[in-house]
Amino acid sequence: MPDILVIGFDPHTIPGFDPAPVAAAIEQASRAFAGLGLAEDLFLIDFAELDGRAQAKLVEKLGNKQYDAVLVGGGVRKGPGLLELFQVVVNEVHWRQPHAAIAFNDSPGDSPDWVLKALEQKRKC
Repeated sequence: MPDILVIGFDPHTIPGFDPAPVAAAIEQASRAFAGLGLAEDLFLIDFAELDGRAQAKLVEKLGNKQYDAVLVGGGVRKGPGLLELFQVVVNEVHWRQPHAAIAFNDSPGDSPDWVLKALEQKRKC
């Protein structure tokens, strides 16, 4: 069973944001991962920890086990002012999980599709 790490924002920590739709989509994606035989770990970033605490927690998470694929969620790279965080996340994944396929999604609902595509690309290498 491939091990997958999904990195995104905890929607409950984003100021002025209705977390319900994103939280529901994350749960739906988790069920889809399980249905595909993929073991998913979630790493949800607390929006209040962008001062370096999130990076430290991510480094710890990436050091705990080897992943076959790591998905970086759309919110991490799409939001205004988040380019530095996106760069940090991608570099930490690259440095600490060099054999993992890296995937990106457009929304939580399409995460399984993008992970499967990334795993397929990895197999072809």
